[in-house]
Amino acid sequence: QVRLEESGGGLVQAGGSLRLSCAASGRNFNTYRMGWFRQALGKEREFVAAISWSVSMIYYADSVKGRFTISRVNVKNTVYLQMNSLKPEDTAVYYCAAGEFGRYSSPSAYNYWGQGTQVTVSS
Repeated sequence: QVRLEESGGGLVQAGGSLRLSCAASGRNFNTYRMGWFRQALGKEREFVAAISWSVSMIYYADSVKGRFTISRVNVKNTVYLQMNSLKPEDTAVYYCAAGEFGRYSSPSAYNYWGQGTQVTVSS
């Protein structure tokens, strides 16, 4: 069992930056792949970024590539999402997730989810 708690969301102007954190509790955090997803109002949940347990594999959605950076510190049981050059279309609830198998970009590959943190980017 893994519990996830996101933090760091908020209101920021376009072009600004935010860093989201996801703190995990439970066993074997460093064996899980971790992902960030987001869901805008009225839209489906979409993949943002993912990182393997060993940090050897990192993936990004095309829409955030070059602007967002995912990282993790296993000794702290924490995964981060640094978001730069934010755009109004990045506005969404951001969720972190933990999983073991399956396609990194697929929500179905993740077994555990946090409650989400709101990110609002004003124009």
